[in-house]
Amino acid sequence: MRTLYHLWLSPICRAVRIAMAEKGLEFELVLEKTWERRAEFLSLDPAGEVPLLVEADGAVIAGSGAILEYLEDVYKTPSLIGAAPLERAEVRRLVSWFGDKFGREVSDFIHGEKFVKRFLSNGEPDSQAVRAGLANIRTHLDYIAYLTERRNWLAGEEFSLADIMAGAHLSAIDYMGDVPWSKYQAAKDWYARIKSRPSFRPLLEDYIPGFAPPKHYADLDF
Repeated sequence: MRTLYHLWLSPICRAVRIAMAEKGLEFELVLEKTWERRAEFLSLDPAGEVPLLVEADGAVIAGSGAILEYLEDVYKTPSLIGAAPLERAEVRRLVSWFGDKFGREVSDFIHGEKFVKRFLSNGEPDSQAVRAGLANIRTHLDYIAYLTERRNWLAGEEFSLADIMAGAHLSAIDYMGDVPWSKYQAAKDWYARIKSRPSFRPLLEDYIPGFAPPKHYADLDF
């Protein structure tokens, strides 16, 4: 059985989980508390970071970008990156947009301050950083609306890694109740379609003791 080491609410771990489920791959999900620096885990990846995929034959693939590319190379059906060069370029552009830009401007500020700091007992959240994240998310929701008004999915007509990466990041913020869905109907409609996919539903069942999500989090109809 292949194994995926992950952390709760990590957007990049969630993206890999969704992609693997979309491809119909069975895997064991193992929570890895990376701050414990377990020797066994470090022997798999000296960087000591998640996500980390270990195939049934013992092959180790570390890092979300490497894992997602590996999945596309080895498990080709269904494709999550498209066939034509321009399609693939657009998917990669948006994976970078949401994985990197959204990550820096929103997830690091909201998820990092409100969840990671709290869980690791690293002090109180920086309220200025949280406010910046809450302001920045509005620009990204507007961009999602812009894209979905012109396309069926974010990168084109087909569901892709772009939707997976954006949905994974938003799901982590939504767990904390910090996505202003009521003001961004087009983005909400797109996210509702993602929530309804079988690959996404296991994320909606995640529950962190002492840190419950809002009621709408697991509601497919919001």
